[in-house]
Amino acid sequence: MGARVRVGATLLAGAVLLSGCGLGGGDTAGEDGGAPVEFTEQELAWEECESGLPGSECAVFEVPMDYDAPDGERIEIAVKRVPATGDEALGSLVVNPGGPGGSGYDFVDHSPYTVSEAVRANFDVVGFDPRGVGRSTPLTCLDTEEIDDLLGTDYGTGRGADDLADLSPEGLEQIEDTSRSFVEACEENAPDLMRNMGTADVARDMDLLRALLGDDRLTYLGASYGTHIGAQYAEQFPDRVRALVLDGAVDPSQDQLSVSVQQATGFETALRAFVEDCLGTAECPIGERGDTVEEGIANLEAFLDEVAVEPLDTATDDGRELNKARAELGVLAALYTESWWPRVREALTDAMEGGDGTGLLLLGDDLYGRGDRAEYENSTAALMAVNCSDSPAPRELEAYAEAAALAGEESPVFGPTLAWGALPCAFWPEEAVAPQAELNAAGADPIMVLGTTRDSATPYAWSEALADQLESGFLVTRDGDGHTGYRMGDDCVDEIVDGYLLELSVPEDGGVCAAALAG
Repeated sequence: MGARVRVGATLLAGAVLLSGCGLGGGDTAGEDGGAPVEFTEQELAWEECESGLPGSECAVFEVPMDYDAPDGERIEIAVKRVPATGDEALGSLVVNPGGPGGSGYDFVDHSPYTVSEAVRANFDVVGFDPRGVGRSTPLTCLDTEEIDDLLGTDYGTGRGADDLADLSPEGLEQIEDTSRSFVEACEENAPDLMRNMGTADVARDMDLLRALLGDDRLTYLGASYGTHIGAQYAEQFPDRVRALVLDGAVDPSQDQLSVSVQQATGFETALRAFVEDCLGTAECPIGERGDTVEEGIANLEAFLDEVAVEPLDTATDDGRELNKARAELGVLAALYTESWWPRVREALTDAMEGGDGTGLLLLGDDLYGRGDRAEYENSTAALMAVNCSDSPAPRELEAYAEAAALAGEESPVFGPTLAWGALPCAFWPEEAVAPQAELNAAGADPIMVLGTTRDSATPYAWSEALADQLESGFLVTRDGDGHTGYRMGDDCVDEIVDGYLLELSVPEDGGVCAAALAG
């Protein structure tokens, strides 16, 4: 499971068309924010998927582009399911891996690893590409070369205590032009879709899917940004909640720049864990056994500053070099999961000792959806569109400079870039931005929020905050590293999640996984 930072992510998807007539189950027919009846009368025409797990089935259904104008343009949502392995399924488990821009459609193919055997035996595992993503009607803003330029932009942020937010005049002009051009490209290619990409609409699409699947209430597993989809669903449809697992939570009460600053804290915590582990290995390119974490980070920063001045060659055939921005993306890959730490160490060794930037460049490609090395999936557009639509962002450049300075104090390596990366939201159409609000989902059955203490992309404090905001929320804690908590090697956490999904069991101790905390 994963989340993305400010500038991009997703996986491609694929589907077949559905035909009309007959609602499989559930009764949302236009009431309480549900879809109009003509949409609930669709039927999912399941067909064998072109790729994926054996036995997986694919379909497409339609939703209104704008729920306030349901008679207007329609868009398509691609969906995939893997039938339950047991004889009698309890219903469907809808899953989402995060993003924004992550493909729930493709995530289903990973269900043997991301969902327990017991859960797979009792639920059809179902994933969909949210509106604007992958095989659903996609939002496309930039081409591959333009995304390369976006992800490879060095803005000239300094590392001194007084100049973390400083940009050269050329750097300031470049980031403003790049951000404005991104929004203008979305406006030119998909003006209506970009105005209807918010998570509240994704939640309404998911409720329509629930009804078409034949489930009276929703059972859902969402990771990272996927927790926001789940929380929005509970807010709009509290009486339709069966069980929601919100793993690695996003705090919906935060605005765009607050998210940047707090996310910087999470990445700094994860970076220190990676550096400490690296210094304990026999061959660590950023230091030796006995060095302090601070010394290791200083060596890493020195390397990043060097490639900012003199980028490294790579073995790719597209002419890209490894500059500071691309090197940071490669290192960032280590902060999502411990399983990537050896690969990042190897890539740093190649770069720092052999002058070969290929490994770090390809890590960044994997992280941001350039998996086939030829072009990006459309996740960059989806991520930015959702972020900018979900909550207000300042329109003044000075606010981003102040946030960059604050984020830089929390994380000198990643903080300033995170803050400046939100700048496209300053140019997003104001009528497309949702008002800021906490979500409490009053009246919903118990909702699980699962937080990891040293989570990189979604700080543990966000899980605490969401559990507090949700009227029926309860918190389960995984004491560990990496992003998200379920199926990450902690049996205590997995047993609690499975008991909740299968039997609706809620821990009597308030949701704290005592075994995990005890180590």
